[in-house]
Amino acid sequence: MLGLLPLAAPALPLDEAGRYVAGAYIVFVLLLVVYVGIMAAKVQRIEKELRELASFAEHRAQAEEAVPERDEVSA
Repeated sequence: MLGLLPLAAPALPLDEAGRYVAGAYIVFVLLLVVYVGIMAAKVQRIEKELRELASFAEHRAQAEEAVPERDEVSA
């Protein structure tokens, strides 16, 4: 008999349940917005780092192109 007690508990009235459902949706949307904001910040940081690395690689490639020319002249 005690095992059936939770099944026999009355449901929340619709006016009370509606507030909880609305609150749950609000919390979910807020968490979703925070998550998207964090991901956007990470993507921006990664793009900035990739631009810096590309610039570094470009400068290094230019420097390596200039060095063999000097070696050929001195050899």
